[in-house]
Order: sequence, then structure tokens, then C-alpha cells
Amino acid sequence: MTQRLAGKTAVITGAARGIGRAQAMRFAQEGADIIALDICAPVETVVVPSSTPDDLEETARLVREAGGRVITAIVDVRDTDALRDAVDRGVATFGGLDIACATAGITSRGSTAELSEAAWQAMLDVNLTGVWHTCKVVAPHLIARGAGSVILVSSIAGLRGLLGVAHYTAAKHGVVGLMRSLAHELSPHGIRVNSVHPTNVDTPLIQNDAVSRAFRPDLDRVPTRAEFAEAAKTMNMLDIPWVEPVDVANACLFLASDEARYITAVTLPVDAGATQR
Repeated sequence: MTQRLAGKTAVITGAARGIGRAQAMRFAQEGADIIALDICAPVETVVVPSSTPDDLEETARLVREAGGRVITAIVDVRDTDALRDAVDRGVATFGGLDIACATAGITSRGSTAELSEAAWQAMLDVNLTGVWHTCKVVAPHLIARGAGSVILVSSIAGLRGLLGVAHYTAAKHGVVGLMRSLAHELSPHGIRVNSVHPTNVDTPLIQNDAVSRAFRPDLDRVPTRAEFAEAAKTMNMLDIPWVEPVDVANACLFLASDEARYITAVTLPVDAGATQR
């Protein structure tokens, strides 16, 4: 590896699995110390199986295996005080902060007219307000450093509308607005802020009965992985059903590195062409 992040510290929310775990591993492979945070518990209104403390510990093991140092904390991004405490402790241990990835997120489905108030609010609280909380607690550390990179994980739903997930789409569009404003606010301090926009990613957030059945309403049973993939391919320009977590992590690695030192306020798709369909 090239050690593109040697001597740097990154905080990653949603680090127990999926994109967050892939970010932690790739960043560690490139020399970064990792502050890995995750709720490791169910979120109300979400039927997708939740991450667990064991998942977070496995992320830590993989980071160490990659040669990185890591601190973990079980924390809900909706709880600003707990989030700040976890970040502050990690920064004190590693001596500063250079990179922040706001990756924690949830998914659920329902037509706009049928969504419950609870489902709408939980989505915004985690996928938008939780991102704001993350930005809020990391900003002082990055300002103190006088440089840094903030990467907000949005979605293709932050760039286009998607059927049956208006609350998710609204939250992910909100992340783009937050990113653009924060990029202006933090640019005088040498801090860059960008967002990444994946198509479907092969993680537990899509590989579950609720999501796969939504893609195959023609079936009266849970689709097989192959049947789900057949339908998912129609979203993308390239002939694939979904990307891998490492594909998103690699894009984030680029934005975190000095290779992207003059890139800020951009929306970077990792979407197999989905936003151009």
C-alpha cells in the first residue's frame, strides 16, 4: 500500500459493518488511525437487522490486522453529547483529527401517503440530523488542525428521486445541502467537505427480505439473491446489480487523501451510471 493517510486520524460513524467497515479497513491499510463508532442496536421503525457489538469488534480486529490502531465506541449519532464524548476521547488518544466520515444510516420503505410519523422522523433523525451532529462535533478538532477532509455518505437518492423511499430521499438530499454549506463555512480553515453517492451497495441494508421483496413485487415469496440481482441491475447503466462496500470506501479514500487536496463541495457518484438512467 502507498500509505496515503500515514500519520492521520479518521473518525467513522456506522463503522460496524458495510461501507463504514470498508472505510475503516481501507483507511487503516493506508496508514490512518481509526475512531470507529456505531450504534450496534436496532433503530425503531427499521426492519433491517441491526449491527451488533460483535460486528464492531470485528471491524476493530480487521483494522488491527491491516496494521492500524483503532478505538471503538458504541454511540447513537442522534445523541450529540455521547457522540462528542466518543470523538473527544478518540482525538485525545491519537493526538488530533484529520478525516471524518459520516456514514451511519438507516433504511426503510413506504409510500409517502402511508409513511408513519415515526418512520419519517427516525429517518431524518439518523440520516440527516445524525450527519449534522457528526459534523458539529468534529469541526472544532479539524479547525484546530487547520486542515482536514469531511466526507458525507449520501446516496443516488441524494441526486434523484426514488420510488417508495421519499423520507430516505429527502434526508439524502438534505445531506447534499448540508455538505455544500459546510464546505463554504470550513474552507477558510483549509477543510474540504464532499459527499459520495452510491447506488445499491452489497451490504445488510439491501440484502434482506424487506428490500429484496420490494424489488420483486411480481413474486409472492422472498426472492433469491439472483432474482433480486436481476431486478437491481435495471437501476444501473453498467451491467451490475450493486457495487461493493470497498468501491465506496475507495472513493472516500481518494477524497480523504492529499490527491484530492483541491476538491471540495462536490457530489461524487459511485453509482454504475444510475444517476444518468
